[in-house]
Amino acid sequence: MQQTADEARAHCINRMGQELGEIYAALWQEVAGIHSKWAEYAALYGTKESRVNLLNRAAPRFARLVQDILWEDVVLHIARLTDPPKSMGKSNLSVQSLAQAIDHPATRGAVERLVTRAIAESEFCRDWRNRHIAHRDLQLALARGAEPLKSGSRQSVSTVLSTLGEILNVVSSHYLDSTTRFDFDTSAGGALSLLHVLDDGLRSEQERRERLRQGCAEPDDYRPKDI
Repeated sequence: MQQTADEARAHCINRMGQELGEIYAALWQEVAGIHSKWAEYAALYGTKESRVNLLNRAAPRFARLVQDILWEDVVLHIARLTDPPKSMGKSNLSVQSLAQAIDHPATRGAVERLVTRAIAESEFCRDWRNRHIAHRDLQLALARGAEPLKSGSRQSVSTVLSTLGEILNVVSSHYLDSTTRFDFDTSAGGALSLLHVLDDGLRSEQERRERLRQGCAEPDDYRPKDI
């Protein structure tokens, strides 16, 4: 059954109570969103070497720019979701705040254990956030013997995303009698659609150049396109 975000939120509040229901529903949207972003990243840069080669043939500079932006956005998103419940006197939406709102002892204990694991798994994200994304560490930027950024990889991101999904599913299993599969595939209109268009375009351009080389060009081969 399809539900809007507002309908899902109301259902969560009805089954979990106001505070836990609101926090869970908001976190569900965040975790679903970050999994969706990561699926697009993985589809482009983490599935097949042939896809990376295709991107490099089409627009290497832009492809690298998108790769860096997506990576840093996902890392920053993970850091936010695993932050303390409060910082600078203000409350944060995080999996740590979720644990505090659970009134069922066994469920709370299971969530707290998973949250501890998620915090450890995401330590590299906070290092990237603190010294590279949100702030630019001077010694690191000037290569003056600063400690290198903590190592992060596609596998380390996938690991912490899996744990974030587990945290929400522990809660939903108890209160909603359901779980969510968060490891989405890229959707229509996403990265895979772009790759198909690029592949068709590069093939078309190769055919156009071959017609020009052989002296059998078509009228459209000479017309600059106003994109």
